[in-house]
Amino acid sequence: MGQKKGSKTAVKAAAKPHEPRWDLWIVLLLLIAIAIVYGQVFDHDFLNYDDPKYVSGNAHVRGGLTGSGMAWAFGSAHDGNWIPLTWLSHMLDCQLFGLRSGPQHLTNVVLHAANSILLFFLFMRLTKARWPSAFVAFTFALHPLHVESVAWIAERKDVLSTLFFLLAIWAYLNYVERPGLRRYAIVAALFCCGLMSKPMVVTLPFVLLLLDFWPLRRRAILEKAPLLVLAAAASAIAFLAQQQTGAVAAIDVIPAGLRLANAIVSYIAYIFSFLWPSGLAVLYPYPAEIAVWEWAGAAVLVAGLTVAAVWWSKRRPYFTVGWFWFLGTLLPVIGLIQVGVQSRADRYMYIPMIGLTIVVAWGASEFGVRRFKNVLAYAATAICTAWAVVAWISVQYWENSMRLFEHALEVTNGNFVAHNNLADEFMRKGRNQDAIVQFTAASRIRPNDATVLDNLGVAFETAGRPAEAVPVLNKAIQIAPAYYKAHVDLGSALMATDHVEDAVSQFEQALRTKRDDPQANYALGGALMVLGRVEEARPHLLAALPKVQEEVRNTPEEPNGHYNLGRLYVTLGRIDEAIPEFSEAVRLAPGDAQAHLNLGLALAERGRKPEALDQFAAAVRIDPGYVNARLNLARTLADLGRDEQSVRAYQEILQSNPNLEEARREMEQILRGRKQ
Repeated sequence: MGQKKGSKTAVKAAAKPHEPRWDLWIVLLLLIAIAIVYGQVFDHDFLNYDDPKYVSGNAHVRGGLTGSGMAWAFGSAHDGNWIPLTWLSHMLDCQLFGLRSGPQHLTNVVLHAANSILLFFLFMRLTKARWPSAFVAFTFALHPLHVESVAWIAERKDVLSTLFFLLAIWAYLNYVERPGLRRYAIVAALFCCGLMSKPMVVTLPFVLLLLDFWPLRRRAILEKAPLLVLAAAASAIAFLAQQQTGAVAAIDVIPAGLRLANAIVSYIAYIFSFLWPSGLAVLYPYPAEIAVWEWAGAAVLVAGLTVAAVWWSKRRPYFTVGWFWFLGTLLPVIGLIQVGVQSRADRYMYIPMIGLTIVVAWGASEFGVRRFKNVLAYAATAICTAWAVVAWISVQYWENSMRLFEHALEVTNGNFVAHNNLADEFMRKGRNQDAIVQFTAASRIRPNDATVLDNLGVAFETAGRPAEAVPVLNKAIQIAPAYYKAHVDLGSALMATDHVEDAVSQFEQALRTKRDDPQANYALGGALMVLGRVEEARPHLLAALPKVQEEVRNTPEEPNGHYNLGRLYVTLGRIDEAIPEFSEAVRLAPGDAQAHLNLGLALAERGRKPEALDQFAAAVRIDPGYVNARLNLARTLADLGRDEQSVRAYQEILQSNPNLEEARREMEQILRGRKQ
């Protein structure tokens, strides 16, 4: 009983509600700290990981707040999520700022700042304990585990859903003070808004029960029933959405025993990351196995802390509430039902970490406020400052995809997603050889992943090595026969190796799998044109044209759309229309060697040889190993009468590709002509 009395004394000593100026100073310091840590995101780019799904490559979102866009937001389970309010927030950003990444990053920061301030006033209202409440708020605002949720545009759903989560708790306190149907309806409405931002806030009724236990000291279980119904409905919708889009991993892919072991270990891993946030990454690979001692030790720790939370429920209710807040709010994403390939994720701690902070804040207040008040203040300041410094450094890794995934590879092992996405970025910059290295590393980690193999095959083909692409793409199709993109990519590689009939077969197979696909139609039309089957080709090419044109209209700043439209115009023989599309692709992606090559080919077709030469030279500078670009550079030099330079260009090709008879034959023709 003496300890309980001491706990009350601690709260009284910490509480000085008659000094509102302290609250203003705390809010001001919160805003300054958040601005220092997160202000740098204004210069950050869109990432190639989920940002294209959510904003940069999503035509519905990029169009802004339109009637059709809003209908899509409420009627779509895009990417396995029914999150209409999150979609609307992204649309509003696009409406106001266009496709600029900086303002969209700052929207996340503003929401995070609002959450931090609201959290401070919420716990002040709940406990009247200013300094523990301030510690909770500063930890929430500055902890490195929250960088992912704030610095990643695609995680808008975290910061937005948490805003509604905290507002719902505030509204619940209004209801507790003066119960009434209207006030309860506001709680339910805010809960619905949170669920429509991210269904992880499904645990709100459980959190309200915890707050009833402490600090509200009330019992009201039945009144949570309507909220529990909403939670059950949202859970069902989320599960169905993820299942329909394939986001839920099949049980035979990740066995139940491994998922359970990983869930137990993850609870302890999250605690350690909270206490010592080092080695944080955008993705933590799923382990192939977990040692018995590891999961058994974690289970003992979790069980021991749970027993302690129950045992101390009367003497230290804050510990009970904080621990079960952490356990319960993390449960929907702990991986018992696996979504995605990650073993855990920093973003999942955005709400659960509040529970651990409650334990630390009120535990320190209870045991130290009488004798070590100044020491606690200095310690709390030092801890928050250290976390802020680490967070400031961590935010820099989110500057662009290259830095993000290079850092992930530095701090994790077996991270095929990091290898794959780093390779994607290399491809975008025209660094095809570097992309091959990264895709190869990803395929070693996931040898039976058809998507990774398909990416590797495309990289080989783009680098001018189609013969090496063919067996890789064949393996991808063997693993996933219905993977239509692999059929299209294999067809493209077969075209490049002059196996046109086989290519036609692959394109037709792709269309049987996915009818009316513009890429497959375009590729099949091009192959039929090569075979001279013009009348068969035209319907496929014309079927592809409107969809490719629409893609360009909807995403005018996306270089791939202009590039694809340019290639389609070339295949239809509309070279004059192709040139501006390739030019735009080059402007938007100056590091894309393939776009430079195709612009050069189109210019050469129109007799604009000097301009074509510049484009071929640019492609070679970007990717010195791009054989097709080097060949066209050598040919164009010869066409312009610059034989000596042309011969040197052919010799450079043959140095790295001594068996390329095409280059040797063309060089010999030039040499014979000079002798004559």
